[in-house]
Amino acid sequence: MPELPEVETVCRGLAAVMEGRQIARVLVRRPDLRIPFPKNFASHLKGRVVRRIHRRAKYILMDLDDGNVLIIHLGMSGRMVITKNPGPPETHDHVVFTTEDGTEVRYNDPRRFGLMALAPEKDLDHHRLFHHLGIDPLSDAFTAAMFGKALKGRATAIKSALLDQRIVVGVGNIYACESLHRAGISPRRKAGTIAGKRAESLVQAIKQVLAEAIAAGGSSLRDHVQPSGELGYFQHAWKVYGREGELCGCAGDKTKGASIKRIIQGGRSTFYCTRCQT
Repeated sequence: MPELPEVETVCRGLAAVMEGRQIARVLVRRPDLRIPFPKNFASHLKGRVVRRIHRRAKYILMDLDDGNVLIIHLGMSGRMVITKNPGPPETHDHVVFTTEDGTEVRYNDPRRFGLMALAPEKDLDHHRLFHHLGIDPLSDAFTAAMFGKALKGRATAIKSALLDQRIVVGVGNIYACESLHRAGISPRRKAGTIAGKRAESLVQAIKQVLAEAIAAGGSSLRDHVQPSGELGYFQHAWKVYGREGELCGCAGDKTKGASIKRIIQGGRSTFYCTRCQT
């Protein structure tokens, strides 16, 4: 599933071709994705101007000039593809947006686990998709003090806490592993022990890892590509994720180093170094 950096990358790619432009046509090629499309979906969008494209958690939000917001989730395999010279839609191109200048943006999703919905902008905070969500890790409000308070008393492992969308949104499995490694914190450590300097280190690591991943266009693992069709490149910078049995660089070049271990937490693979993460 695309994680926060991948969704942010998609938002920025879409903003470059859709913000300030009118949606001239919308082609909906099936009745549903994970959930049915809203009634009269295409007619609601046709003629609307996209005021702003931004992200909330792992959702793409398009603010429209009529006060509504188009909500898009990419699911497991969804992607938005921009094309200036469109041909016939492909099999899994389920929705095609055409802007006033002829640019097409296609939502392609082989597994159809994504969704699209419409909601009034003024009611978005109370929408069923958002009302339960925690803090965004790239916001100024995500601080060590705030994070430590949210984790206080929690006996669950910190890796599992990072994937809990009620605490912090969008970090995802890859970036949780990479952030914990950068902060030198074991994924097995109880979340309630993350306070003070540990919280400061982890918050800083999360922000740095996510920012670097966004700058690299995200991680292309299985389905993710940028809207331009270009791959993301952050997977080449992974220090632990997917590197079971390889050596961590924590011991330097002159010694054997420590091997990266893989364990299962909450049904997800966790990769970490038993030497430098404590």
